[in-house]
Amino acid sequence: MIVPIELINAHTVKYNITIDTLPTLHFDTSVVVVTNPTVSGLHLNTLLNKLDVEKLNVVTIPDGEKYKTLETVENILNECFEYKLDRKSLLIAFGGGVIGDMTGFTASLYQRGIDFIQIPTTLLSQVDASVGGKTGVNTKYGKNLIGAFYQPKAVYIDPSFLTTLPPREFAAGVAEVIKMAVMFDKTFFAYLENVDFNNTETIKEMIRKSVELKAWVVNQDEKEAGIRAVLNYGHTFGHVVENETNYTTYLHGEAVAIGMVMANALAVELGMFSQGEAEAVETLLRKAALPTTYEIKDVDDFYEHFFLDKKSSKGSIKFILPQGLGGHKIVSEIDEQIVKNVLQSFGAK
Repeated sequence: MIVPIELINAHTVKYNITIDTLPTLHFDTSVVVVTNPTVSGLHLNTLLNKLDVEKLNVVTIPDGEKYKTLETVENILNECFEYKLDRKSLLIAFGGGVIGDMTGFTASLYQRGIDFIQIPTTLLSQVDASVGGKTGVNTKYGKNLIGAFYQPKAVYIDPSFLTTLPPREFAAGVAEVIKMAVMFDKTFFAYLENVDFNNTETIKEMIRKSVELKAWVVNQDEKEAGIRAVLNYGHTFGHVVENETNYTTYLHGEAVAIGMVMANALAVELGMFSQGEAEAVETLLRKAALPTTYEIKDVDDFYEHFFLDKKSSKGSIKFILPQGLGGHKIVSEIDEQIVKNVLQSFGAK
């Protein structure tokens, strides 16, 4: 199955997302595969057997969100220089969202930009992170605050890579699937309520539907000027949770799940979402074995972190909130005390 990306206002940017068994890939140039020890140990030989290239090298970087830094990107760049890559060379991101984000960012920087492709190996990266061209790294100030919109030349999604995925990593990907359903498709949400997430056909359907929805959004709004910001539902709160816990306690999808619960609580407070709908989302997150609770120790400090969010502007915080299941609204200028009252409900009991 192929889902096309064709960016409005930039029609020269077209590429395909292929959801199928990884095909043999032919490249008449030097190629560098960027991966980590975990993925390398499980799947690198599978990839190498599918590559027919002029010259091949592999760069292995440490595994984990805490290594998603400028220092790691500089290390990848140094390897590219050592391998004497030129402007016709290609990078392959082989791993999860962290690998994809850093490889894409490196490709955008090397000699002012070379091609890269995404071969995602986690559910989160297959349904979300590999699609749409967001690249970047974290800083002590927050998540993905340094980066670029830089589109890959192709994305190859092979669901068979998921067979070795740890349960927590799999659940983290389901969080992004649920996010899509809550924001854009009430029927898809109902489907998710009634399926076994571990069923092979269900997994393929979750990937297909999520990629189609994300492609539909990105094709309208590549650089998050409008509807693409809706994809950050759960992220405004979730990024603060990740930052407060130094990116070591929760996987990204787990933090997003907590963030969705918090966003829903705010939407209920504003009359945009019913208590029953909020409970349905929380039930579905729990069905996926995702965390839904978090103790906010300092409400004022948590609130201040919102101003480092990339969607904030001119001192105003933008919140992505559900407007009924399958609906969404970007809301700003919410009274500070209303937000803090909601945050207080997640404080120590």
